[in-house]
Amino acid sequence: MNKYQKKAAGLARRKRRVRAKIFGTPERPRLCVHRTNANIYAQVIDDTEGKTLCSASTLDPEFRATGKVGSNKEAAAFVGELVGKRAIEKGITTVRFDRGGRIYHGRVQALADGARSAGLKF
Repeated sequence: MNKYQKKAAGLARRKRRVRAKIFGTPERPRLCVHRTNANIYAQVIDDTEGKTLCSASTLDPEFRATGKVGSNKEAAAFVGELVGKRAIEKGITTVRFDRGGRIYHGRVQALADGARSAGLKF
């Protein structure tokens, strides 16, 4: 197993461990964060029905119109605010935060802070 496979296996193991404890319900759905080197994605998911209620990412036209880069903390905070606003419009006020096996630091933390500033509680 080379070092890239080890990193991927470690991330998958941490993701499974986090997901074993977090489950989204209609009253309190799951705010799932996925981070790549170039972009960041966030979804609000109801796990009982297996449906995405709302989502936002750095690939959205609203983010692209700002002309920012998608791989920094400012972009993550913008995506957090965007998903927070969309969730509030759908009547969702509280969520469970799923960091996706990543450390709660940097872009993941910036996205969470942006969602909190938009009005989501978690």
